[in-house]
Amino acid sequence: MGLSLPHLIILALVVLVLFGRGRISEMMGDFGKGIKSFKEGMNEESKPAPPSSQIPPPPAAPVADKAAEQNQTTQP
Repeated sequence: MGLSLPHLIILALVVLVLFGRGRISEMMGDFGKGIKSFKEGMNEESKPAPPSSQIPPPPAAPVADKAAEQNQTTQP
């Protein structure tokens, strides 16, 4: 059982009387701002990361290798 056009008109009038025209337009404006903010957040999330953050740092040399290199340079 669906709503016919006269039912929808009566429902719209009741909502208009309860909330007033100013309050409804204010709510719709807030709703639009929320959707815009959501879309901007989704666009920021889908952007790829800058290239500098994708390059892994070079691996650190083990301490034993550094000690061996120092021994080799100090020996004649």
